[in-house]
Order: sequence, then C-alpha cells, then structure tokens
Amino acid sequence: MDISDLVFTAFNKRVAALDRDTGEIVWQWKAPSGETYASLLLDGDRLIVCIHGYMYALNAANGRLLWANDMKGFGFGVASLASVRGSLSSGALLLNSAAESAAR
Repeated sequence: MDISDLVFTAFNKRVAALDRDTGEIVWQWKAPSGETYASLLLDGDRLIVCIHGYMYALNAANGRLLWANDMKGFGFGVASLASVRGSLSSGALLLNSAAESAAR
C-alpha cells in the first residue's frame, strides 16, 4: 500500500496508520518511551513522532522504527515539527507561488 493511501493518528504512546478509504488499521506501533500527547509529521516516506520529549522516525509505509532520539536536555511538552519535505501538495505550492507573484 502506498503512503498516499494512508492517514496517521496517535494516542498516548501508540501510532497507527489507517486506510484512508476504509478506516481499517494497516499498521500500529507503540513507543518504548514517553507518554501523553504525540506530535506527528509526515516527512516524505518517514513519519516523525514526538512523544513527551522522545523523537522517533518510522517508515510511513510499514511502521518500522528507523531511528530514535531521547532529546536529552530539551524537556517535555508539545513539540513543534517542521520539514522542507512536509505534506503540502504541489498544487497548493503552485497556488501560493501564483498568489505571491500577483502580490508583487
């Protein structure tokens, strides 16, 4: 299944990918550390997960853990995530570019 066919959600230490047409769980993953609120960022073919100060990168297609970082010294709370590979569609990029050009 292609990642464009998936939607991602997280509750506490659990992350799941669901089939966007049926809502069926395709894969699920449980973080070994961290609790409470989870932040997610789809970064190309990777799903970046932050849970209570711990960062993880998962393969978005199958949920396999790619790397982990306990972010020592950064503290806890709701993470802000950003990436140049974020999920903004190319159509939206074209519209934004056209609007910016028109504004000049």
